[in-house]
Amino acid sequence: MSTAVLVIDVQQGLCEGEGAAHGVPQLIDHLNTVTARARAAGVPVLFIQHESGPGYLAHGTPAWQLAEGLHHTPGDLRVRKTTPDSFLRTDLGKRLQALGVRDLVICGMHSEFCVDTTTRRALALGYPVRLVADAHSSAGNAALSPAQVIAHHNATLSNISSFGPRVTLVNTAELQFG
Repeated sequence: MSTAVLVIDVQQGLCEGEGAAHGVPQLIDHLNTVTARARAAGVPVLFIQHESGPGYLAHGTPAWQLAEGLHHTPGDLRVRKTTPDSFLRTDLGKRLQALGVRDLVICGMHSEFCVDTTTRRALALGYPVRLVADAHSSAGNAALSPAQVIAHHNATLSNISSFGPRVTLVNTAELQFG
């Protein structure tokens, strides 16, 4: 297998409340389309879940669980992480290596934190990345709206060339496997 899909931090606690990511219902629809296509093509799907200490996103809490409405199957893999980098202090690299993965499809939350950091780390490790341009989101911040954060990261990540491997933007409707 040469491709894997990483669905980053689409967890209930990031989909509700004051800090909820923008456009969650549409995002989950897009993610379900991406992962269904991947499974149909025999492409592994890895759900990455961020966790913190006691309190917000603590392992096993309702906020830590995958988001309501996000489809997952027993054959999907799970990776627990504690930093914005899905590779740092996790077994993600070993899992991808064992699966023979050579390139990644990345989507999820939050564009400016875990999606950005994981994408850059993947490039540094030699993985070309297809970033699903309409399947990552942000809550925004004091300087930028969520839509601006998403657009900024689509533009920025797809223009990085110094790692060698590149980020290619693809919309959900255009994403193909195989």
